[in-house]
This record gives sequence, structure tokens and C-alpha cells, in this order.
Amino acid sequence: MTRVTISDVARTVGTSKKTISRVLNNDPNVSQSMRERVVAAVAALNYRPLTSARSLAANRSFMIGLLYDNRSPSYIMEVQAGVLEACEAQHYSMMVQPLVSAAPDFVDRVEDILSRHRPDGLILTPPLTDHAPLLDCLRKNDLPYASIAPRHPEGCIGVMLREREAAAAMVDHLVSLGHRRIAHILGDPEHGAGIWRLAGYRDGLRRAGLQEDPAYMVQGRFSFESGVAAMRQLLALPHRPTAIFAADDDMAVGAIWAAAEAGVSIPHDISICGFDDTTIATQVWPPLTTIHQPVREMGGRATRELLLRVLNKGEARMVEVDYQMRIRASTAPVA
Repeated sequence: MTRVTISDVARTVGTSKKTISRVLNNDPNVSQSMRERVVAAVAALNYRPLTSARSLAANRSFMIGLLYDNRSPSYIMEVQAGVLEACEAQHYSMMVQPLVSAAPDFVDRVEDILSRHRPDGLILTPPLTDHAPLLDCLRKNDLPYASIAPRHPEGCIGVMLREREAAAAMVDHLVSLGHRRIAHILGDPEHGAGIWRLAGYRDGLRRAGLQEDPAYMVQGRFSFESGVAAMRQLLALPHRPTAIFAADDDMAVGAIWAAAEAGVSIPHDISICGFDDTTIATQVWPPLTTIHQPVREMGGRATRELLLRVLNKGEARMVEVDYQMRIRASTAPVA
């Protein structure tokens, strides 16, 4: 089959290749009637622009990179889905790159990725959002980036959620069920989320007039395995908690697994709740009470803000999104 070219589309519409290109690149300075004619011709001819030719003409790669160092596969899959949707809406490709931010050659690895793939911009997830040498590298290379939930949002573009407030609301929920011995499985201390959710847990205890108990505050790492280990530690206490707030869903599910291993009934013996409301929250039994963080929407919104800056189509900013409580069967009144 002969490949349809941009010249074919231009002849069909009766305009120039430059105008077709402007429409395909969502240039706002094109009339609506012309835009509709071009879109109709592209569909009728089944035109698919060559990325290489488009990149050469615009001096862009038309690629956005998503960088992550995160142990939660469910969280990353949701972020990826949102980034991909936003990229495709602007005819962009997505590159996904897992990294180890503690590696001694981490920044060198990033610079190699930038050199080989030349993305037009990057989406950063925690803890990369606050990796100072990485941010210095991106500024040195004059590469735009958007951050998801940075600890220091000042001067950044991207998206964030009121995580401290949400965590306190979850503790309020447990208190309303009569729980007083409430434990917390902490998130990674290198993540802003881990810090904010711990602060929210403490806020909730203070509001209820409850004292912090260091034995009820167990370090996790935003992973299923760390949730299992933390729950085993909590179950070994002489006075077990009656409720556990894990800083993410993966750790909460790990805690449910460890409870089943020990013959502990959830929520009859211990209530468990998490944070994020990723897919796993409704795949486990009992379904998990959690904070709904619109992770997919956040990935998409961060990408749209980044593309505003990359394409110079408006003022990019740091956007705040809302959370919601998802009350399910893993929490119940204290027995």
C-alpha cells in the first residue's frame, strides 16, 4: 500500500502543508472551519504522520519521559495510564524509565537517557520530585519537567493533593468507629507522601486527644513486603492495635496478608485502611477502606501542565486536586 503523505492531505483540503502541520500540532491560530476540514481529510485518508519527519520539521522529539523510583507497581501503572492518555491527546509518545535514585551513577544515567532519547520534557514521581542533583541537572539542560506531589512545590509545575489533611481524615474515621489504639505503617521517609501522611496521622491523634505510641509507628517502604513485615511486628506487641492506617494500599494489603497468615480476622479483630485507592484496593478481601487519590488523573494533569510549557500554549502551574474517602469492608467498629 502507498503511504498517505501530508501533501495528499493538503491537496484534498486545498491548502498548504504548513497549515496541515499547524492543525496536527494543535496550533491555536487556525480557524475552526479549516481545522474541521483538515481533521475530516486526515480521517478519510487514514493519514498517519511519520514521527521522524514531524520531529525534524519542529525540532522536537514529540516524546515525554516518565521517570520513577517507586516500589508500588499499582501506583506507577495508574500514573502511566494518565500520562499516556494526555500524551496521545497531543500526538506525543511516552517513554517510561525506572531508575534507582540511590545509585552513585544516578544523575549520569539520567543524562545518558536525555542524550539518547532527547525528550521534550519529563514527568517526575516521588522521590525523584525532590532529588536535588537531578533537578539541578534538568535545569542545567534547560529541560522542562512537571512534578507529581513534590515536597517543595514552590516554583514547580505539576499536581499535588492535600495528603496531610486526607490522612487526618482517615484517623478521624477510625476514631469514629471507637478505635483508640491506632497504629500507622509509615511510608518511605524519602517521599513527601510518607512525611505528609505521618503528619496527618499525628494530627488525627491530637484531634482525638490520643497519645502517640512509638510502638504503634512502624516503618514501611511503600511496598507489599514492607506491609507484611510491619504487620508481623505489630501483631507481636503485647497490646495489639485495634486499627492500622497504612500509608499506601500496597502496605495495607501486605498487612491484610500477614493478618490472614496469623489467623487474625479483618476487620473483626483489627481494622485496616490504606491510601491511594489503586486497583488493588478492590481486588483484596475484604475490600480496602482507603483515601481515593486520583492517581491516573494526576498523571494526566501533570502531563497537560508540562505540555502547556513545552508547546508554549499557556501558563503552566502547580494544580491541587481533591481526595475522597472510600469506606469499604476492611474497617468496622471496635469489637
